[in-house]
Amino acid sequence: MRIRIRGPAGQSTITLEESATIHDLRSHISEKTNLKSYDIKYGYPPKPLHLDELDPSQKVAEIDTNLNGEQLIITNKESGLAGSVSSSSQQDAASQIASKPVATSTFASSSQRTPNTNSHQTSQQLVEQSQQPLSLTRKQNSSVENDPPEIPSPEHSGTIVLRIMPDDNSCLFRAVGSAVIGAMDTMTELRSIVAQTIQEQPHLYSAAVLEKSPDDYCRWIQSENSWGGGIELSILSKHFDIEICSIDVQTLRIDRFNEGRPTRCILVYSGIHYDTVALSPSDEPFTHAYAPPEFDTKIFDSADPVILEKAVALCQVLQGKHYYTDTAGFRIKCQVCGAVFVGEKGATKHASETGHYEFGEAED
Repeated sequence: MRIRIRGPAGQSTITLEESATIHDLRSHISEKTNLKSYDIKYGYPPKPLHLDELDPSQKVAEIDTNLNGEQLIITNKESGLAGSVSSSSQQDAASQIASKPVATSTFASSSQRTPNTNSHQTSQQLVEQSQQPLSLTRKQNSSVENDPPEIPSPEHSGTIVLRIMPDDNSCLFRAVGSAVIGAMDTMTELRSIVAQTIQEQPHLYSAAVLEKSPDDYCRWIQSENSWGGGIELSILSKHFDIEICSIDVQTLRIDRFNEGRPTRCILVYSGIHYDTVALSPSDEPFTHAYAPPEFDTKIFDSADPVILEKAVALCQVLQGKHYYTDTAGFRIKCQVCGAVFVGEKGATKHASETGHYEFGEAED
């Protein structure tokens, strides 16, 4: 069981055995925060968690609240919420978000789309007529999925490889989690971090930035069917104090989030999907990676230009294999009634008129 702790001094993660008790959890919290008396909140909107009212010998896994993957906000009983942000920091961050393209999240009506026509600009929002996100299953690319490209990197005594994330609407969170936490199953935790950050910084993450009220956005992003995009990458890059580079396979454009940090991870963006770039140890001539993923390196020195160059070369191979989705011109099939549309606009209109939300890429 993994639980993220956010206290006055910063963030940390604790890992508990299934047999861990309330006493064990409280001891870990005190150790991580150096607080003896504290309040706990979790979820969105933040709700109090009264561990002090529970039997200390009770197992954490047996309480009514599932804490696995949650972030707990810990505050001193005599102070307010931890982690306040200065107005100047908010303005700087708001300026950065406004200047960044927004990666695909889920389909939306054309009125909700951002003005930039770059493919990273596909909207983050839900259809206005519904709170339910559209689900899109991408067409399989067996030439990549069965034989992912590999780029030799003798400078690092290894091979640059593509680690493919599952198609389950959480690929962005899985990709980031696999890089910065070392696990792909942290989607709930990362979604919670995004929602809590938005809730704690309303002046930065306003309705104008989110194109939706902050409350609606926070509820939406915590749905397992909602896709993450540029806003989520911006928040998570700052939360983990890392630069995230997202390479667009179709255009080979590199979008940088939280640029200038000493370390970075690299994601591959293919229109409606995210994967992770990794360096796998291998032998000369470094053309084939044989080590399992647990030996990967996914955090790189930002001062090292070679890794990013190799990652772009990897994406060039993916581009040649057409490992991307042209969201403006691809054909979409409704999985409910079989109707076919070109581009996201037709699918969005169909969903609002029929209540059909399951779509997939149509075969050529």
